[in-house]
Parts: sequence; structure tokens; C-alpha cells
Amino acid sequence: MTVFAGSGLEKELEARCGEKVRLCLQCGKCSTGCLFSSDMDILPHQVMKLAQLGQKETLLKSRTIWICASCVTCTARCPNDIDVAGVIDALRQMALAEGVAAAEEDIPVFHACFLGNIRATGRISELVLMGAYKALTRDLFSDLGLAVKMLRKGKVKPVPSLVRSRREIRKIFKESKRQGGERE
Repeated sequence: MTVFAGSGLEKELEARCGEKVRLCLQCGKCSTGCLFSSDMDILPHQVMKLAQLGQKETLLKSRTIWICASCVTCTARCPNDIDVAGVIDALRQMALAEGVAAAEEDIPVFHACFLGNIRATGRISELVLMGAYKALTRDLFSDLGLAVKMLRKGKVKPVPSLVRSRREIRKIFKESKRQGGERE
């Protein structure tokens, strides 16, 4: 009996997110449930296969790792209980850590703004998030009309609400950094 030891990427992902990508059966349920699959260059089940094959460079340069919204639909649909969204997030973190240029140039900026928003307030404020993103991408006015409409209709709050335990949020970010995750 031959035992497949797995790729170095499989081991790296398991160390990073605790998931055993070798357990993926390639059933495709993750991909058929993904709301963003039409915008991806590599479908979630293909991400898993490429990880099994050790195709790190292909995965880190893909659009998919930046387009994934981490909604965890793929994870919920997996018959082997693999956290597919967690694997994709680990790949995104690896790309950031290794300085791999994203296939979509503004997505890492959005990613940084998103995490910065959570770090500061403990939750997402759409207005603050998009304001920071638009300022950093130097695209301040393209969605201004929509922002005004959303404010008038009460769809976004003008002042962000804060969670009570922001200190706990900061601890989570520090622990993540200590474990090699997102930068503080």
C-alpha cells in the first residue's frame, strides 16, 4: 500500500488553518454553492485540488483568493466538514505575507481597510470602510451619489457603533499576529 505524504503546501495550510486539504473528495458542492464562482478564475473545489498538488504559486496569484467573501457557504456544504473558506483565507494571508501581487490590485487595499475597521471598532461600519477604501484608491467621487442615497434612506449609519469589548478584539489581532496571521 502506497501512502501519499502530501504536498508541502498541504502541510503549510494545515499548520496555518488546521484543515487537511487531502480529505477533499472533489465533489464540487463548495463550487456549486459559491455566490461568487462566476467571478473566480479558480473554483473552490479546484483550489482544494491545486493545494493537494502543491500549486502554491498558481493559488497565490489567483483572483479567487481575493474575490472570496468568506461567507462560508462552501464550508457549510462540504460533506467532509473541510473549512474551504478557511483554506482560501489562509492562502490570502500567505499571499500577503509573501508579498505576492494580487490579481486584483485594489482588493488588498479593501482587505486592509476591512480588517482595520474591525480592529478599530470591533465591527464593520460600511461608511467608514468605504470612505477609507475610496480615499486610499483615490476614487472618492464615483459612488458619492449612492452613498448619499443610502445615508438618506438609513441604509448606512453615519456614526459607527462600537463593541463593548474592543480590548478583546485587539487581543485577537495580537494573537493572530503572534501565530503568523494578519499583520497588526
